[in-house]
Amino acid sequence: MTGEIHYDDGVIAFLGELWGDGYLSPGGPEEVARVLDGIDLAGKTVLDIGSGSGGITVDLVRRHGAGRVIGIDVEPDVCRAARERAEKAGFADRIEIREVSPGPFPMPDASLDIVFSKDSIIHIPDKEWLAREAFRVLKPGGWFVASDWLISHDGAPSPEMAAYIRLEDLDFAMASPGRYRKALEAAGFTDIRLVNRNPWYREQARAELARLTGPDRAKFEALIGAGAVADQIRTWTAMVPVVESGEHCPHHFRGRKP
Repeated sequence: MTGEIHYDDGVIAFLGELWGDGYLSPGGPEEVARVLDGIDLAGKTVLDIGSGSGGITVDLVRRHGAGRVIGIDVEPDVCRAARERAEKAGFADRIEIREVSPGPFPMPDASLDIVFSKDSIIHIPDKEWLAREAFRVLKPGGWFVASDWLISHDGAPSPEMAAYIRLEDLDFAMASPGRYRKALEAAGFTDIRLVNRNPWYREQARAELARLTGPDRAKFEALIGAGAVADQIRTWTAMVPVVESGEHCPHHFRGRKP
């Protein structure tokens, strides 16, 4: 993750309106459940990388029974929002939110049952380091379970994809499914699985753009202003074609530490 601040209160409110209260990525609780399909969190200690404003972090306890969740993020506004959300939900004793600097995870070796992330490790350029670091902090038998926004190939993005990434202006470091698989294998993970979620997000992206440009536009403008909404519409308009082409391909992936 980078140290840049991108998610202030206005952006948190905007994305919450678009994707669900406390969610900074699409799909809501249903998509989190798909990421975790078959992974038992009951009573487990979980690291949530890029915990954002805490909607998912709280759901890891409330919906999936995690015993303890440590959420880490680099941005103070989202960490404050996540702490408030955990307190309001009554889980302050089971959720710890840490504002961290980019670098090694602040956990001892072999101390966690699950390393989880939902669409935030796109901000970590070195996927090989990420896989090694997840492997380091997991106990034997633990799982690294995540989703991320991927690019379908290695090498330079197409001009259309490059234009979209520039509009996002969020320090995206997109990697291919092949690179993720190799990184997980090299770190020592087994039982590796990747699932392409592009077909699902094609429909979602079109629906999101329709909301931004349709009757809900005034609601979004009240949160972040007309100019900011116009910027978001430009970004979504550039994103939809690269999602439909398959070059932008969100994935779920997982691997187990033997």
